[in-house]
Order: sequence, then C-alpha cells, then structure tokens
Amino acid sequence: MEGLKKSYFYKVGTFLFALIIFLASSLWAREALIKNIVVTTSQKNLLVYFTVANCFTKEMERAILNGVPVTFTYKIVLEEKRTLFPDKTIASLILHHTLKYDQLKEVFIITRQGKAKDHLTSKDLIWAKKIMAEVEVPVVSLAKLKKGHKYTLRLKAELSKVKLPFYLRYILFFSSLWNFKTNWYSVEFVY
Repeated sequence: MEGLKKSYFYKVGTFLFALIIFLASSLWAREALIKNIVVTTSQKNLLVYFTVANCFTKEMERAILNGVPVTFTYKIVLEEKRTLFPDKTIASLILHHTLKYDQLKEVFIITRQGKAKDHLTSKDLIWAKKIMAEVEVPVVSLAKLKKGHKYTLRLKAELSKVKLPFYLRYILFFSSLWNFKTNWYSVEFVY
C-alpha cells in the first residue's frame, strides 16, 4: 500500500512538473510583432514597408519541411482622421504570402500577393522566411489623399488557419500552438 501511494504521488508530481514547464515555455515564447514600418510616397502612390518578427517557430519549420503550406495574412487599413465625424476608411487591403516546400525539387516556393502576385523560389529556408515576413505594397493612389489632412495607417499580421485533411487533424491537433496574430499597429501622418 505504501509503495502504491509513492507511485501515485510520483506520477502526479511528474505530471504537474511537465505541465508547469509547458505553461512556462508558452508564456516565455516570443510574441510576433510588426517592426521597421516605413510610410512613404512614390510619384503616384502611398507606399508602406514593414516586417514581422518572431513569426516562425521550430514546429512551423518542421511542418513546412514536411510539405504543409503556411500562409501569412496581412491586413492594412488607411483611414482619414476627422474631428466631427467618424474616421473615413480610404483603403483596406488583405494580402497573403504563402510558403510551401516542394520535397521532390527540394525548393521553397513563396507566393506573395501585393501590387501583383509574384512567385519566388529558393533552396534556402532562412531567405524564404525573410521574404515571407516582409511587406512592401502601394496602399492607395495619392489622388485619393487630401493635402494637409491627417491619416492613420493600421497594420496587422496573422498566420492563416492551416487546412489539413481530416485524418491529419487528429495527428496535428497541437498545430494551434504555432498560430500567431499580432496586435494592430498604427502610424499617424499628415499628407
């Protein structure tokens, strides 16, 4: 009976220790964030450039190398600030960047949606991850902006839900552990 109690407490203690380690590691995990935001103009358009940091985990990299495509969704909203009325939405964009590994050709395929869709390939995962996390896009034509008016550009990034075949959902039910979503980031400026 005494040995049974020790065995029980040992199992419960081991479980609690593992649970504490798991929760602590998820709390200390690096949070994805948007950085290096640059808002500028070209001859015809308002442009935005930014990068997302801490958006890849080791689990995501393993999934990519096993052929699971990963899609980042970028949301960009431009609003005109108004004092007596609600802010007016001037532009709203949703962009998708997808990274897929072709195991036969041993090449990473990056599809970016921006000004136009472009397809890039590389054998280097580090370069592919860098391209996935960078956004450079025209937001709106300068003709739609008014000189001297205040504007807010809001940005957000998230990992799109992975769509897996039904039988794989049971195997990869922890895939939600590598989902990310940044907070909204805002940049105010006067045109």
